[in-house]
Amino acid sequence: MRTIKSFIKFVLLMLGLFMCAVGILLAIHSGLGVSPWDSFHLGIAKHTNLSLGQVSQLVGVAIIVIDILMKQMPGRGTVLNMYFVGFFIDLIEGYSLIPNVENIFGRVVMMLVGILLMGWGTFFYLNAGWGAGPRDGLMLGLSRLLSTTVGRARTIIEACVAACGFALGIRPGVGTLMTVLLVGPAVQSAYRIRRIDPKTVVHRTLIDDYRALVNLAAGRKDGPQPASQSKSRGAGYDQ
Repeated sequence: MRTIKSFIKFVLLMLGLFMCAVGILLAIHSGLGVSPWDSFHLGIAKHTNLSLGQVSQLVGVAIIVIDILMKQMPGRGTVLNMYFVGFFIDLIEGYSLIPNVENIFGRVVMMLVGILLMGWGTFFYLNAGWGAGPRDGLMLGLSRLLSTTVGRARTIIEACVAACGFALGIRPGVGTLMTVLLVGPAVQSAYRIRRIDPKTVVHRTLIDDYRALVNLAAGRKDGPQPASQSKSRGAGYDQ
């Protein structure tokens, strides 16, 4: 039974990561502007031979290292997020599955659908309880380091990466503002529709997995609430 539950969690987590990738690309192809993080990724891709997905993966690796230095331990979901969002982005772009739309109505619809997919995708991968994405971990770590709120830490981070994206030649647009203002509420609405309190989701870190393996090797059962687990704040998102 436990194996079946873990498999279902994995499937839903991967579905969430795929939805996030589709949402990101819909926002990009709408031409209305992208999220601060995606403007940073696009800026790096513009000045290198790397694809957008590869940039997302490399930035994710760097952020995970920073998260660990700030004592924000990653989980399996963190690592899967880091790799597969970028993988799915390149896969979808490689087959040119998302078209560009010329009329403004279609572009707005594309942006709104993208935001909705980012929100539900974030819900699916966070609800697995296998760790927040690298960028959400950075937000939580910075909020603790600066003794400030999660919202204020997120604002600081997004302002910095948006500035970096602008310096690299990616201009913000109305879509940038839309993602900043609407992705968070989209995540919260997904939790409300599913009638799940995000604060009750307990995330399992890689340290917890290591301890479970040690206990298993020693013939002991894995405890239900490892000491290093932390509760999800449920307010952020990660692409």
